Amino acid sequence: MSHVIESVEHTQAAPEILLYPRIRKSPFFYASRRHGVRKYSVYNHHYHPRLYTDPVDEYWALVQGVTLWDVGVERQIEISGPDAFAFVQRLVPRDMRQCQAGQCKYVFVTAPDGGIINDPVLLRVEEDRFWLSLADSDVLLWCQGLAYGAALDVTIREVDVAPVQVQGPKAKAVMVDLFGEAVLAMPYYHLMEATLDGMSVVISRTGYSGEIGYEIYLREASRHGEALWQRVFEAGRPHGMQVIGPCHIRRIEGGILAFGCDIWYDTNPFEVGMGYDWMVDLRGDDDFIGRAALERIKAEGVSRQLVGVEIDGPSVGHFTDGAMIDMFPVLDDRGTRIGQVTSATRSPRQQRNIGYAMVPIEYAELGTPLRIDANTGMQAARVVPKPFHDPSKAIPKG
Repeated sequence: MSHVIESVEHTQAAPEILLYPRIRKSPFFYASRRHGVRKYSVYNHHYHPRLYTDPVDEYWALVQGVTLWDVGVERQIEISGPDAFAFVQRLVPRDMRQCQAGQCKYVFVTAPDGGIINDPVLLRVEEDRFWLSLADSDVLLWCQGLAYGAALDVTIREVDVAPVQVQGPKAKAVMVDLFGEAVLAMPYYHLMEATLDGMSVVISRTGYSGEIGYEIYLREASRHGEALWQRVFEAGRPHGMQVIGPCHIRRIEGGILAFGCDIWYDTNPFEVGMGYDWMVDLRGDDDFIGRAALERIKAEGVSRQLVGVEIDGPSVGHFTDGAMIDMFPVLDDRGTRIGQVTSATRSPRQQRNIGYAMVPIEYAELGTPLRIDANTGMQAARVVPKPFHDPSKAIPKG
């Protein structure tokens, strides 16, 4: 017992993350670190900067100005060769005939049981060359395993390509300074090739912020990462650019899901409210992995649903500040645990606690009261519409 008490007494409120050789570093690791990283997480086996100042300061920098993010952890899995299209069509439920070269699509990679293995942005860089810009799971191994057993002429590899994100209402001005007026003609979820100081890049009109944004994918990133980072930051300096981590306050406001908490291997597109006909396209007899399971789930309906919740009471924190170590239990009015809050934050703009919760379908109706065992104690909550801000996504499309 004394050892237990001693252990508790010596618990660190904010234990450090160990920096050492076993965890990979993005090509921008040392450049982004110079801006004063306060917190890292590990994502795709890489150190990932999550916080520089504080979540609220970074939130306002994003929604009012322009920000630069090190997202080199979004590993690029390239699928190329004569049968690349056929392989991708088998890999994802979305119909890739609707994705032309020069376009991007948000997709799910689904398992045979319909679960979500990853939710990358897919870039069709060329007719027979695709990049999967990954969320946090080992899709390279999954794809290589699928290709091994398939009679397809396809090459699958991790390429030396890494992105940074330029996000916020002043992002267009920075990108014009870097690449000229041509960047303004690029529609939402499209891409273009460009050269910057001799460096080859692919620019996409995408981001994880719910704001106007771009991603700059750098080829030969291990060689040019430092140079690109400095070039982009210097272009952003006159516009007040701030280096931040991915802003989870804003992504929760905007209805953007996070792999590892809101979605996982054991959730399917219909449970997380993404079972749209265009996202899970049960097209003709065109088979894809998980199709049979997803057809059955669609026909039978789901037993649980990811819903928006508003949580009363004091602030629950801001998701990346260490306040939400575990998912919050959701209880019914008898005190029985029925689900969990997967993401939650205090919205500085709306001055309320918001988040997502996975609950049984009978508790998913708007207005349903819930009780949540949050980090500040038991708090009343209710099911509310999501997204919480800009539901039509007019801002990032603007």
